[in-house]
Amino acid sequence: MSRETLSRRLLAWYDRHGRKRLPWKQGRDPYRIWVSEVMLQQTQVATVIPYFERFVARFPDVRALARASLDAVLHRWSGLGYYARARNLHRCAAEILARHDGVFPQDFEAVRRLPGIGRSTAGAILALAFDRRHAILDGNVKRVLARYHVIAEPLGRRATEEQLWRLAERHTPRERLADYTQAIMDLGATVCTRAHPDCPRCPLARGCQARRAGDPRDYPVRAARRPLPVRKTRMLLIRDGAERVLLQQRPPAGLWGGLWSLPECDGADVRRWCRAHLGLDIEPERPWPVRRHRFTHFRLDITPVPARVVGEGRSRHPAARGTRTSLCIAGPAMENAASVWYNLERADARGLAAPVKTMLERLRASRSVAECS
Repeated sequence: MSRETLSRRLLAWYDRHGRKRLPWKQGRDPYRIWVSEVMLQQTQVATVIPYFERFVARFPDVRALARASLDAVLHRWSGLGYYARARNLHRCAAEILARHDGVFPQDFEAVRRLPGIGRSTAGAILALAFDRRHAILDGNVKRVLARYHVIAEPLGRRATEEQLWRLAERHTPRERLADYTQAIMDLGATVCTRAHPDCPRCPLARGCQARRAGDPRDYPVRAARRPLPVRKTRMLLIRDGAERVLLQQRPPAGLWGGLWSLPECDGADVRRWCRAHLGLDIEPERPWPVRRHRFTHFRLDITPVPARVVGEGRSRHPAARGTRTSLCIAGPAMENAASVWYNLERADARGLAAPVKTMLERLRASRSVAECS
């Protein structure tokens, strides 16, 4: 099938079945399209929509986002995962404000230089917002092209990536760029899906080589996966006399960068560890069941350990005096981490790691039950 035939069939399908009512498509606002494209990296549309709507309600334009605190941005992002995207979005907004007077650039290389924007995301933004001719190659497009052209080499290899980029460029038409870009993403997301491709509904089925070869699910070819390693940690839910919980802010980069989390104990004796590293005397309670949190490259088994501050330790902890403390914990170092006593009943706009938010909600619910009994 020629470039013209593929794009023509895809556009005809999009005119009848495409997702034209997505909240970021209204008006082709480059800010909303940029935010949506960053959110959609490794995340499905249905998951993104409510986060997107809350995010742009709080940060309606580049200036509002650039002038907001990172904590406020992470709070709105909390639960969506891949938090480097939020940090880069915040940095990017500041750069657009400083270097481009708050106007999203239309030059491809200028967009590529912005934090957190790669070749495919830059192409998608410029095509969707400005109808510029740039190919894209997100996960959905890779799957469509790998099946259509029966690419036999595993994804992830440089040669395979280069081949897919050549195909993406070849099939990108010279008109209706915004519609074509949305169409090929929609096709991969709604018809040519990973586990259940709906070939009878596909406008490209006639020319699809994977379908001719037998089972489209055999493509894209993926390299053999190694078992993901499992890491373990203990997170301490330390409450003071006012039933506030001790939180610490993680470093700007790395796992849960910039988010607020719970102290992680790497010592065998929880009391001794808290005395040495937090300046707190605590009375640990029975640990909760282990919670498994999934990351891209590993699994994290979290043992939550509730505890109460006892004796004079509560007054010695720097967080009680509004200062900063130096901590050493399991995992990435948290030197000079900020610490706060967090009020469960009057939660503020603070970015929380997803499992931490869940544990805090469970703790608050258990307190409510105890008060009613």
